[in-house]
This record gives sequence, structure tokens and C-alpha cells, in this order.
Amino acid sequence: MKPTLIVCGHGPGISDAVARKFGKEGYNVAIVARNVERLSAAAAKLKEAGVEAKAFPCNLADAEAVKALVKDVRAAFGPISAIHWNVYTFGAGDLTTAPLDELRMVVDVACNGMIVATQAALADLKETKGALLVTGGGFAFYDANIDAMAVQFGAMGLAIGKAAQHKAVGLLATKLKPEGVYVGEVVVLGMVKGTAFDHGNATLEASSIADKFWELNKSRTETSVNFG
Repeated sequence: MKPTLIVCGHGPGISDAVARKFGKEGYNVAIVARNVERLSAAAAKLKEAGVEAKAFPCNLADAEAVKALVKDVRAAFGPISAIHWNVYTFGAGDLTTAPLDELRMVVDVACNGMIVATQAALADLKETKGALLVTGGGFAFYDANIDAMAVQFGAMGLAIGKAAQHKAVGLLATKLKPEGVYVGEVVVLGMVKGTAFDHGNATLEASSIADKFWELNKSRTETSVNFG
């Protein structure tokens, strides 16, 4: 049976490149996001490229929806071998004025949903010696310049979400390594070409980041690497 990858937070950049890379390496690929039309179109393009892909619309901030997603992917493709968590959202940009619900949503999307997905797929991941692969961001790090940038860009909530995610990656990596499950992240330190953040000055190639995820998944020697 072919291994199965769930790409959570699919879009035109890193996640699509990861779906293509793993698909071409023999994985079934379940792509997940909320927009049904865009997701279906993306799955069709992946199939045209020779990837066995299927769209699974889901609100990844909803814990019960995430649990149901894992069951649906398992029913369609079999045991889950890898999860790529590429989900983020903006909100709570100014911590001095933002409603607490906004901050909860950011953390749910960046971190809590990832934990729920891991729990729901854990039996499969242990059976397949699988992996949780996470797209991290530089806002996670404590540094005066990074903090100033997050404040300037109105991304204070995002910084907290990414920081929580980064810590969870390290904790899960330590906890699951004895079980044969690999947990790792690529922390992207720049703008990726072809994404919503690319205003003509992006320098990073999504395909190169996907290659780095594949390298991490194969070598399983590092928990967190910076890219960019």
C-alpha cells in the first residue's frame, strides 16, 4: 500500500510544492483547506502532474473537524504516513487591543489543530513510522529585531501562534522519537515566490523548501532547520 500524506493548509506555495514532491516520491496526497473550489482545482492540477491527490475541505481551527478529517483520509487512502502542517492565520495583530477570541483562533490554527491532528493520526504514524512536518516562521523566535518587526507589521498574534507551534514541535519530537515517529520543522525566514506575500521581491523557491522537507523526512536527524 502506498504511503499517505495529509497537507493541512494547502495553498499555491510551500504546501503545493510539498504535495508535488511527496506525490512524485510515491505518496497518496490529501490536500486540506477551507475553500472548496480552489482546493478541487488544485487537486485536479496535481493529478495532471501525476500525483494521486484528493481534496478534503475542512476548517482546521475546529478540533472536531480535524478529527473527522483524519478519519475521512484514512477511509479514502489507508493509514496515514505523514502530516504536513502548513496552516496559519492573521489576527490579534495588536495585543493591546485585540479581542481574546482572535488570539485563541490564531493559536488554534497554528498549534492546537496540529496537536489534534497528531493525536488523531497517532496510531497510524506509529504503525508506519511516519512523520509530522511543520512549516515554521521566524516570528517564533525571541529577538528584539524580530519582535519589532512583528509589532510593525501587525503580526503580534501570528508571532505568538508560531512561537507556540515551535515549542510544540520540540516537545512532540522528544516524546515521539522513541515510538519511531519523526517530528520536524522548516522555519522559513523570508518571502516565498508565487504566494500572497510576494510583491515582486520574494527570493525563496517553494520547490526548494519542499526538497528540504523531503530531506528531513528521509534523514530524520534534525528537529528544526532554518531556510532563507
